[in-house]
Amino acid sequence: MKNLNEVKLAQELIKFPSITPVDAGIMKFIEKKLKKLGFRTKMLEFKEKNFKPVKNLYARFGKKNPNFCFAGHLDVVPPGNIKEWTSNPFKPFFKKGHLIGRGASDMKSSIAAFVSAVSLFLMKNKRFKGSISLLITGDEEGDAVNGTKKVVNYLKKKKEKINFCLVGEPTNPNKLGEMIKIGRRGSLTGKIKIIGEMCHVAYQHRGNNPSTTLVEILKKIKDIKFDKGNKHFQPTNLEVTKINIENNADNVIPGTAEATFNIRFNNKHSSTSIKKRLDKIFKKITKNNKSKFKIDYRISGEAFLTEPNKTTYMIQDIIKKITKIKPKLSTTGGTSDLRFIRKISPGLEFGLVGKTMHKVDEAVSLKDLKILTKIYGKILENYFK
Repeated sequence: MKNLNEVKLAQELIKFPSITPVDAGIMKFIEKKLKKLGFRTKMLEFKEKNFKPVKNLYARFGKKNPNFCFAGHLDVVPPGNIKEWTSNPFKPFFKKGHLIGRGASDMKSSIAAFVSAVSLFLMKNKRFKGSISLLITGDEEGDAVNGTKKVVNYLKKKKEKINFCLVGEPTNPNKLGEMIKIGRRGSLTGKIKIIGEMCHVAYQHRGNNPSTTLVEILKKIKDIKFDKGNKHFQPTNLEVTKINIENNADNVIPGTAEATFNIRFNNKHSSTSIKKRLDKIFKKITKNNKSKFKIDYRISGEAFLTEPNKTTYMIQDIIKKITKIKPKLSTTGGTSDLRFIRKISPGLEFGLVGKTMHKVDEAVSLKDLKILTKIYGKILENYFK
């Protein structure tokens, strides 16, 4: 069995233009690598109406428990204006000790680090007590409909047991070792439409200006103090992200007005409880203003927390010993696929530094990549002791 070099593998993965949800052949490529290491693999392609099909991969080495799983994604966000990049984002190159290319930070390099760590672990531990699995999706940066969510449902049906999962998202703000994610806030987006009555601005009494109602509603919901946060979570926060009034004339009161808002909420709430609270406000204000409303909600995920256990603290200790930094256990940031995986397994997130993710000239420090590979290897050694 040959050890797979993490830098070379990261280079190879970045070359695939796997812009979500396009696969571009990357899943077959990584599947071939894992098969050579002795993994049993299952390619899972899911389809759903109005969403593009997505290829996912589940691979497992061994049949015994405990099963330690590494999860992540090989899809990337679009590169934007390619002319702004130093070089083609899918032709990785080295510069000042960094590997540059789309997905270098988020998160092809983390997958390269884990596969490399696994290959080295298997060379040294041919008969370890347990199994190692990988859950890799091509739908994390996209709609998250045909990706990890459906892989988890598949594993549940197959009664596939995962005992602990490590997601390799770029969790560190500035330095490798700063932060482990043990949960995430929930995310709820609301799009509200106020229906009034169009009329001439000089005869405002003949109509009903929806913008007046909308402004009142937005101020009311923005002023809500949902909570003060708790031990693991920051306070719930609402932000208005769009305000739109379709009106081409300055002397006409519009018939409708729309706005979009997003709420990042902690585990003191659920999307259901928040919606109920907001709906009461919408009904009261529109009734007082003799207007109507329509509201559409989209829930990206509920708030969740994996209570730290001995595996969490073991991983924290390894990171501290190798990086000389004690990582903070955090729930900050956006959503991740751990929100789906936690339904079948406890887990956490730890990966690279995220400063350049989604940016032009996205980069990973070669030093960090090698250290991360070492961390992942030590985690496996300690987990299967």
